[in-house]
Amino acid sequence: MTIKQIISYLESVAHPSLQESYDNAGLITGNANWECGGTICCLDATESVVDEAIEKGYNLIVAHHPVVFSGLKKIIGKTYVERTIIKAIKNDIAIYAIHTNLDNVLAGVNGKIAEKLGLHNLSILAPRGGQLSKLHFYVPASHAGNAMNALFEAGAGHIGNYSECSFRVNGIGSFKPNEEANPFSGEIGKRQEDEELKVEMLFPSWLESIVISTLKANHPYEEVAYEIIALGNKHQDIGSGITGEWEIPLAETAFLQKLKQVFNIPIIKHTQFTGKPIKRISICGGAGIFLLKNAISSGSDAYITADIKYHEFFDADGQLLLADIGHYESEQFTTDLLANLLEQKFPNFAVLKTGVNTNPVQYF
Repeated sequence: MTIKQIISYLESVAHPSLQESYDNAGLITGNANWECGGTICCLDATESVVDEAIEKGYNLIVAHHPVVFSGLKKIIGKTYVERTIIKAIKNDIAIYAIHTNLDNVLAGVNGKIAEKLGLHNLSILAPRGGQLSKLHFYVPASHAGNAMNALFEAGAGHIGNYSECSFRVNGIGSFKPNEEANPFSGEIGKRQEDEELKVEMLFPSWLESIVISTLKANHPYEEVAYEIIALGNKHQDIGSGITGEWEIPLAETAFLQKLKQVFNIPIIKHTQFTGKPIKRISICGGAGIFLLKNAISSGSDAYITADIKYHEFFDADGQLLLADIGHYESEQFTTDLLANLLEQKFPNFAVLKTGVNTNPVQYF
């Protein structure tokens, strides 16, 4: 098992192109071609987590937060970031971060929070556009099934809870092979007309190179006729935040008590009660006040996030209950998410959830 194989799987779950522009997800230290001796999953790759990896003999740390966000001009051990990097490099430990790209998928950070709260009917709070493309290709009916099956397997044709979605129509295609051609049908120098199917299917834009190579490998023609069209449609499984519901509403006090229990927190900052029961809830792990208007527009009775400033609490304006549960607290289950993903994909591989509490905030 190489580190590259592990990274490849994680990036199939949350592609790097989904990270925000300010982010620094990806391999931060180490070499992707190293053989992996074990993985430690954590929220933050700190010195203590590197020490834990050294003690266990593991050489890969998969973290949610990148230990390096911006460029380092010096690495002399003056800050915790520099010390962590130095220790990781000296001990041949790779650090990989899967940050806002994991925030921006339905089954990612926020999906895990929703699961812990027992929410149903989940949807992305702020779906992102520009993430979908449409493939058109032309193929003889006799070979359409083979090409379509391969494309479905490569990740095309998925729409929400449905897979293997496509549309096709009959038509007539024409072509004239030259002397250098090796045509599937027809004769050199003569125009040929054949019945063909035009097949259409959607795919995530980041899979374009895989989709094209799959099409060419499973198409009978020497020259494959196809078109890729970028779509403005919102991708319903990609974007910021998440919204879900409980079957039975909770009173506001019971709702806050449940948050304390689920997230194991001693205190919650929140706005004044609205007097309405809590049934529909919006969530954004980490700093998510930028989604407050989306939460209000979604008809949510409460919005759970972190890192809310004093004046930002006023912006709820009595339209929902706004709760700040803390940054670490809101994202703590990401460690479980990462470990579960790796354990399910690589059941015979050593995966450990860190035993280090990396929360820099303490309560008294």
